[in-house]
Amino acid sequence: MNPCIAIAIGDPNGIGPEIAVKAALSLQGRGAQPVLVGDAHVIAHYLTQYDKDCALLSFSQWCKGEASTERCLVYEPVQALSAACFKPGEVSAAAGEATVAYVCKAVELAQSGRVEAVIGCPHSETAVHQAGIAFSGYPGLIARLTGTPADKVFLMLVAGGLRIAHVTLHESVQSALARMTPELFESAAVAAIEATKGLGVQAPHLAVMGINPHAGEGGLFGREDECITVPMVQRLTDQGYVVSGPVGADVLLAHRRHDVYLAPFHDQGHIPIKLLSPLRASALTIGTPVRFSSVGHGSAHDIAGKGIADPASVIETFALLSANGAA
Repeated sequence: MNPCIAIAIGDPNGIGPEIAVKAALSLQGRGAQPVLVGDAHVIAHYLTQYDKDCALLSFSQWCKGEASTERCLVYEPVQALSAACFKPGEVSAAAGEATVAYVCKAVELAQSGRVEAVIGCPHSETAVHQAGIAFSGYPGLIARLTGTPADKVFLMLVAGGLRIAHVTLHESVQSALARMTPELFESAAVAAIEATKGLGVQAPHLAVMGINPHAGEGGLFGREDECITVPMVQRLTDQGYVVSGPVGADVLLAHRRHDVYLAPFHDQGHIPIKLLSPLRASALTIGTPVRFSSVGHGSAHDIAGKGIADPASVIETFALLSANGAA
């Protein structure tokens, strides 16, 4: 039996279910088995639009070999959104709550060994917050679900030939800087190196971007690098890791000679990835026991339900996970 990868359909009122269904149909018979995770009525709504002849089959039935036809879309049912609340294009608390429920079920499948990895389709932080759920993105949620300390979980974007891990994400620069320590950077660096190994690079060379412009220019532009990134790089080098830096982000990315990069701040990593590949980035949550990736774009409620959403990001993220460690 082929390995399985769960695809949580994301915000049901965004483009998530549409691109999940389109991707799953495209991936049929091409290796790993996609398993959509979400409300049956939401998945069926899009399935009937794109392939009326394809049957909807529960994951448990599929595992038992109960498919009545060769063409079937496998899904794990989650009853989280009522039919009345299924309104493509509308940001709502009900949809936010359902988004989290889908991911919880998908991670549960991974923890039980029924799937090898999980993809999370686009979410709306606004909708999740409206539901009263503390949420700052998928990495923090995956940390809670797996019991992993939050300061050990990070995000790594992969696209356009780049891999960039982030030390901090959705917080002010002041808040991020206050949390920066050699220990936090070391945890992020090790997570990035191990994740890159999982993507098929045997001995990754990590480059660390400076906190300050020019990595502080020897203290001229601040001493944060002298106190944080410099000792961290030395410590990891002493442990046998191949690590360079700190160097200004602009210089590192101009040369692109390394396997993976470590960005202190959100925008340092997101801007180059989004410039190279605005709609096709894979956003891996690293540092947890569950292989999880979301896609590097939003829920696009403005085009939800219109049939024009591009599933390329899901397809490419699926290929990334199935080719490296899920096969």
